Formats: sequence, structure tokens, C-alpha cells
Amino acid sequence: MSLIQLQNEQDWNLVKEQRNRIILMKNSTTCPVSHEAFKEFQKFAADNENETLYYLNVQDARSLSNAIAEQTGVKHESPQVLIFDGDNVVWHDSHWNITNKKLAQANEKTKA
Repeated sequence: MSLIQLQNEQDWNLVKEQRNRIILMKNSTTCPVSHEAFKEFQKFAADNENETLYYLNVQDARSLSNAIAEQTGVKHESPQVLIFDGDNVVWHDSHWNITNKKLAQANEKTKA
């Protein structure tokens, strides 16, 4: 399982330069819904050890979270998972819809 925390826009830009397909979670460290969603994200990571997954904690990286929302046009929510193909968001969902099962389905559906 490879979970990498992004701290700032420099981290994000580096990931975008290195990878075309990115799975990113926006997580809140104070929200119980986010806590449960992050546990599901961790289960998904454990089940997909060949994937590198990224997350940011909104409280620590608010400017990055806002920049991603602005760049993509996808309204910020927390918790939220976005799957990118290049600069395009090909799937996103939030709150209680973030489950290991739904992430697996979205992952398969968006692999081309």
C-alpha cells in the first residue's frame, strides 16, 4: 500500500509531472465522516498495492485543496476522492459514497 500525503502546490505539481493517472483524497482531520471515508480509502489502498494513492488533509493544505477545486472546476467537498486522467477529473464522489467497493468500481471503470 502506498499512500502519499501532499502538503502544498509544489507537491501536487510534482505528482502531476510524474503521473498521468492520479487518485486523490481530500480529507478532514476533524470530521467523523472523513475519518470513516479515510478508513475506506486505506482499505482500497491495501487491496490495490500496485496503485500509488495521494491524499491531503484540508486543515494542513487548504490552499492546495482550493487550488485543485479552482483548476478542475469540481466544487470542494470533504471528504472527497477525485480520479484524474491528465488534467481531467474522470470521476469524483464525496462523503458516505467513499467506500472501498465504490472506489474499486470507479478505479476499474476509469482505467483505459
